Amino acid sequence: MLLALVISIGAMCAISAVLAIIMVIAESTIGNYGEVSISINDGDKKIDARGGKPLLTTLKEANVFIPSACGGRGSCGLCKCKVKSGAGEIMPTELPWLSEAEKADHVRLSCQLKVKGDLQVEIDPALLYVREFRTTVVGLVNLTHDIKQLTLKLDDPNSMDYKAGQFVQIETPVYERTDEPVYRAYSMSSVPSSKNTIEMEIRLVPDGICTTYVHKYLKVGDKMTVNGPYGEFHRSENDRHMICIAGGSGMAPLKSILYDMREKGINRKATYFFGAKSKRDLFLLDEMKQLERDMPSFTFIPALSAPDAEDKWEGETGLITNIVDCHTEDLSNAEAYLCGSPFMIDACIVVLKKHGMPEANIFYDKFS
Repeated sequence: MLLALVISIGAMCAISAVLAIIMVIAESTIGNYGEVSISINDGDKKIDARGGKPLLTTLKEANVFIPSACGGRGSCGLCKCKVKSGAGEIMPTELPWLSEAEKADHVRLSCQLKVKGDLQVEIDPALLYVREFRTTVVGLVNLTHDIKQLTLKLDDPNSMDYKAGQFVQIETPVYERTDEPVYRAYSMSSVPSSKNTIEMEIRLVPDGICTTYVHKYLKVGDKMTVNGPYGEFHRSENDRHMICIAGGSGMAPLKSILYDMREKGINRKATYFFGAKSKRDLFLLDEMKQLERDMPSFTFIPALSAPDAEDKWEGETGLITNIVDCHTEDLSNAEAYLCGSPFMIDACIVVLKKHGMPEANIFYDKFS
């Protein structure tokens, strides 16, 4: 009996060893695509790299940064680019994110496309100017029970030119929740004039790799790597009434836009609807009230969807869509800036269009 057990264990170990050898051989042969060449924007930039990794990762390693709110998991659809040749068949994981027109136009999800040969890629030329920054954490402030304000000082390079409303990607280093560095996207809440520091408002997501690191591990004085700036979510240059709608950490880009307006003396009519569940989810109320005093054409309307009895809340109560519906009339000559979950944004778009706002005047930044 003992001999049979020893023989069985030995056989299993031998099989495991053979399988391990096969996997190593496969990795070095089948999975070895050799050197590849990536031409970007008809040769404006060329990259020589080793094949086998996703296009998003391959470009990042060559300091070409494509925005990806989900860090390359294929769950945000943000890292699209046109691949004019060499891409092969569209992966099933790309299909939910690509329209028929995009498929016909050779648009791909760069995080899902593995580089197996030479590629011709077309990206927004502005992305070629995105930089990587070494930074130092100089501020970590609790705004609510689950939102922290993170402030970074830019060390190298020591300044960033960006527009109010744009975002950066921050790198979470290896720690117990991840065995490789992970990038996630966060909007900046600071004003562009503060070129040497950037600020973000980061909500803790249960089991989130980056948000857990920021909330539970990061300390003042720590070093972080970020890249950016990215995004087209910024104020249009006109005099239309601005309808701003956000919830939670969606405050960040709108705060940046509004503070930038105050700093530049732009007294454009703006109404800001901010939705939260209960009073403990509200923050920066004093700052918004000060903004109302500084900007006579600005109005801040916070609303709670489910206030607790102890909140003794006397303000607006209900879903933010209902509050917007009650406080707006003809919006045919207005425009909207929305930041929050896809569900909230989609619901708000319905209400805004009901009041006559053209869809072309609705700008949004959806959280993945």
